[in-house]
Amino acid sequence: MQATSHISVLLDEACDALLPERSNITLVDATFGRGGHSRALLARMQAGSKLIALDRDGRAEIAARDVGDPRFRFVRSNFGSLQEALLSVGVDRVDGILLDIGVSSPQLDEAERGFSFMRDGPLDMRMDQSQGTSAAEWLAGASAREIADVIHDYGEERFATRIATAIVTARAGQPIERTVQLAQIIEKAVPARSGKQHPATKSFQAIRIHVNRELEELSMALTASLPVLNFGGRLAVITFHSLEDRMVKLWMRDQAGKTPLDPRLLRLPVMPETATASLLLVGKDIEPTDEEVCANPRARSARLRVAERVMLAGAEK
Repeated sequence: MQATSHISVLLDEACDALLPERSNITLVDATFGRGGHSRALLARMQAGSKLIALDRDGRAEIAARDVGDPRFRFVRSNFGSLQEALLSVGVDRVDGILLDIGVSSPQLDEAERGFSFMRDGPLDMRMDQSQGTSAAEWLAGASAREIADVIHDYGEERFATRIATAIVTARAGQPIERTVQLAQIIEKAVPARSGKQHPATKSFQAIRIHVNRELEELSMALTASLPVLNFGGRLAVITFHSLEDRMVKLWMRDQAGKTPLDPRLLRLPVMPETATASLLLVGKDIEPTDEEVCANPRARSARLRVAERVMLAGAEK
């Protein structure tokens, strides 16, 4: 396995958003990855506090063993099962939750994970390789219409139908089982493009989101965050994809009593018109600085949104 390094995005900004000036707090890093945010939070947390980290990736679980802090606890779980994961360690309320959505640098850099078209490897793409359907298995059985819908909806790819047709035609000759193999099929299917983005970028992203049910998981995590956040606690979400960012932005605005959320848009629970706000928006979305993007180009599309839990009218703390 190739050695990799991981640079956590918007590290200081996320810590600033989540760390109040008091001790005895409980925070959740619901997307541990390789632990960059968790380690930074622990370094700044005061005595008596604790941090619970979640991740469904088995290699994240291995990385968590090196944290070596008695205040730290790791739970192997997807972030969509936030409430269940916390209850499994005897916690029902927390003071802050961090969600860093998407694929981590080590996952992209490890060819055997199958996330990147830049490195030849098995076409897997699962965050948790112990369960679920791999990208290769899904592409082998999905119809052209299903493939086109995923690539269009999750990748916002205008040549989705052409790409899906090429995939179905190619798999009739031989199974599509390697990342470079799929990338070459996509590259041949679309017209030449100007710019730096590889023709397979959007399709790989879309298939990964579908295989891991990433938008569904995000929807579940957002909904689960409200009942576990103490009043005054904060939810901080880092996104890298326009669909994810739009989901987070609209959901937070809805919970803050701003623009009502169209239930058809995201299929998320919507507050009744009689309900008061359950969240307070904290500032505007935060983007990485030019210096951070220069040091870590993968940070360029990141956005951090923060909201604070407030008490509903008539509710008891």
